Amino acid sequence: MEKNLISIYDLTVREIKEILEFAIDIKKKHLKGQEVLTSGLLKGKILGLIFQKPSTRTRVSFEAGMKQLGGETILLDIKESQLSRGETIADTAKVISKYLNGIVVRGEHKFLLEFAKHALIPVINGLTEVTHPCQILSDLLTISESGKNFKNLKLVFVGDGNNICNSLMFAAGKLGIDFIACCPAGYEPGAQIIEKATKDAKKSGGSIDLFHNPAQSVKDADVIYTDTWVSMGQETEVKKRLHDFKPYQVNKELLKYAKQDCVVLHCLPAHRGQEITSEVLDGKNSIIWEQAENRLHVQKAILILWLGNKKNKMRR
Repeated sequence: MEKNLISIYDLTVREIKEILEFAIDIKKKHLKGQEVLTSGLLKGKILGLIFQKPSTRTRVSFEAGMKQLGGETILLDIKESQLSRGETIADTAKVISKYLNGIVVRGEHKFLLEFAKHALIPVINGLTEVTHPCQILSDLLTISESGKNFKNLKLVFVGDGNNICNSLMFAAGKLGIDFIACCPAGYEPGAQIIEKATKDAKKSGGSIDLFHNPAQSVKDADVIYTDTWVSMGQETEVKKRLHDFKPYQVNKELLKYAKQDCVVLHCLPAHRGQEITSEVLDGKNSIIWEQAENRLHVQKAILILWLGNKKNKMRR
């Protein structure tokens, strides 16, 4: 593994599969009430959390996961740190590295990269405007649990070409998934993201495509994924975005074009009645709640692999 977890793009296929296999094992023990087998793996370890943006699932899953593994967490409020008074990111990263065993950063991508450049401990991306690797690893676990294979899988993202779309595209390129980003004109993923994912897809046997027609894009889809139309920091664009994305709602009518056993994903929070209807979110095709649960198990796998002693295997 790399020292840091910044992007799915930086992981090899083998590493992605290792994280997923580890998460499956952790989840099995969790569901069987065998927490004693994992409870001490990070005893004495302390994880820092820097959250420049609001969070529910990322923060709670990392905090709960760390404590279930025997470790502790410290929430670092930038407004109450010397960063708010002009201390450089580099100096902060160097000092914090002397106190902690790892850190999760959720905020601006340039802040994350600068922090990771100077930190001496593992830095984990808890979400930036560019990528969200922890979320997508949970998504991959959820898709796998639904009984679907990554090879020859048709995964369609309907909505904004945002950090989720970028990360899904990277994962698809690595794993041989046939991926379609269905976005309104002007909201497509960046050219560099597409280029990187396409290069990987050519090696893995997958494909990366862009569509603008939702019904056409989800035809025979195995997985449909959507996300909010207005991400954090885009609040001034609400009126325009709601207008531009209106035809891209994931609803019962759109699902008719997909395979009967198509599953629906949403990273949450959901804006019911906008990007997805309640009928679909709570419907038989939805595996959204399982997807949310899996954040905990994947986070624990990440924490063990990045913060723990990798030579020590979990007690079977």
